[in-house]
Amino acid sequence: MNFSSKLLEDAVNEFSKLPGVGQKTALRLVLHLLNKEQEEVEHFGNAIVRLRKEIKHCGICHNISDNHICEICSAAKREKEVICVVEDTRDVMAVENTSQYFGVYHVLGGLISPMDGVGPSDLFIDSLVQRVATTPVKEIILALSATMEGDTTLFYLYKRLKDFQIPITTIARGIAFGGELEYADEITLGRSIITRVPYENSLIK
Repeated sequence: MNFSSKLLEDAVNEFSKLPGVGQKTALRLVLHLLNKEQEEVEHFGNAIVRLRKEIKHCGICHNISDNHICEICSAAKREKEVICVVEDTRDVMAVENTSQYFGVYHVLGGLISPMDGVGPSDLFIDSLVQRVATTPVKEIILALSATMEGDTTLFYLYKRLKDFQIPITTIARGIAFGGELEYADEITLGRSIITRVPYENSLIK
């Protein structure tokens, strides 16, 4: 792609580093910003810079937050004894959008994937085990994507948590195999939360 400006080229190259954004889409975005008032563009840029500098992760559940403890963990009306374990913040948002879950969360920060070099020690699994060991918990919901990595992580978590004698459930398979939680529609995901089943039922005896 030939550019008439090095500044334009540099901006397009930076935008094209974003996931799912090719050079043509990046060019459209950059040209769109060029047509905006300088104040709007500065506000856009400052929001990104502030995000990177000031964002925090909840000290309890590891969700993205503005404060040391996120709004969900600090909310008095949430059921603190029910923990929904998810892969990342996008899955927290997906479950919250169903309006069918009123407990708290634990964000793993990924899934176990030996092919990608991601092992249990790379995730927030030890902090989940410690959380279960030190706080009253009456149910753990494993709400992970229906993929090979998700199933591997489910089984590992079950092995780490089963000795606590706490009900461990998983969302019903309204989510097709290979599907990711964030792309599930709200009704399907909501029903999967409501009709969750004991994880051990899915194990081959």
